[in-house]
Amino acid sequence: MAQTDDFGGELSDFVRRVGELRAARGLPLAEQHTLLDAALFELQHVAENLWPRYEQLAAQSHGKAAADRAEQQLFKAVFQRLPLPVALMGGDTVVRRMNMAATELTGVRAGYAAGRPLAGLLRPGDRAALRSQAAAVARGEGHRSLRVHLQQRPSEPLLATLAALRPPGEPQAAVLIVIQSDAVRTGQVAQTGAGPRPHLPDLGEATRHAELMDLLDWMTTALLRAPAGDPEATLTAAARVLDGRLADWVIADLAAGGSLRRTAVLGPDGADALPLVKKVAAQDPATCPLVVETARGGSASLQVRPEDLDCFGHDDTGASVIVQAEVTSLLCVPLQLPQDGGGPVLGVLTLFRTGTRLAFSMAEARAITVISHHIALAMRRAA
Repeated sequence: MAQTDDFGGELSDFVRRVGELRAARGLPLAEQHTLLDAALFELQHVAENLWPRYEQLAAQSHGKAAADRAEQQLFKAVFQRLPLPVALMGGDTVVRRMNMAATELTGVRAGYAAGRPLAGLLRPGDRAALRSQAAAVARGEGHRSLRVHLQQRPSEPLLATLAALRPPGEPQAAVLIVIQSDAVRTGQVAQTGAGPRPHLPDLGEATRHAELMDLLDWMTTALLRAPAGDPEATLTAAARVLDGRLADWVIADLAAGGSLRRTAVLGPDGADALPLVKKVAAQDPATCPLVVETARGGSASLQVRPEDLDCFGHDDTGASVIVQAEVTSLLCVPLQLPQDGGGPVLGVLTLFRTGTRLAFSMAEARAITVISHHIALAMRRAA
């Protein structure tokens, strides 16, 4: 902050001196040689001092902004994957954001719930109480809990816990509401059994783990078979492995000579999807903010229900690619050697999931990060 203030003060002084030189243009020609020397001195000062300092401050600001965006994306991913139903709303109970567990509990899609009062999903007798308590929490009167009942399940009591939250960049406080079974508070869960229930293996989790292990095996085989010294062929082979198995769309961009070049676009099969596949293949990666930021910052991005519909650019008609592909979750990872720690990014891999397919999990994102390191190693392999 001190560096920025010093630079701002020096820049203000420079602007003032330039204004004085401009005001002195009306002097006789014999006296303007001194002004010319002063103007040249000011230009030299800009080139040798002000401009290098500006570039340094701009680079520091960009790095901090990229880190802040990466942290916000992480918090959004954690919010979406929380096992408890959670929603972020205003003091009037209007929903701003709702996670996946909350949509499953209420039976309402997050896109439909956003902008509508959460109290409208409750039994009529509970709506006024929720509005009153939410307003009190938003005013800073402390967190609180109350029993509520959903319209769809009026006989099942739920415990709603409300807490104040100040989202970054927003002037007004928000209210975070966590909804869970009322049996947690009344102690009914502990009374129903003599002891803790034995831990049973989760068949779904075991199946997903096995699928990831199979994916790693297929990827290793494909990378070993890829021709050495041909980064584009290696990246295309890796994209084919991920197509269909882990994502509905796989888009690969190769970084070479300081620019990005699209090398592979694998989308859904069928004549209906073919026009969009061709549009994405013809797209310039430099017009995709998400790809450019990933290549520049070197950090992965996991988004569930992307809020920025322009993050992957537009087609030639100006329509959003995210909207046309009906993307529900995306994963964008840089292809970078793990030991580089900020070294050059060799490419960017973007994965889309669409329709009713489950969103990318944190475990899948971790697996893709490991795979991206393997792809980068194979791309750097000499012929």
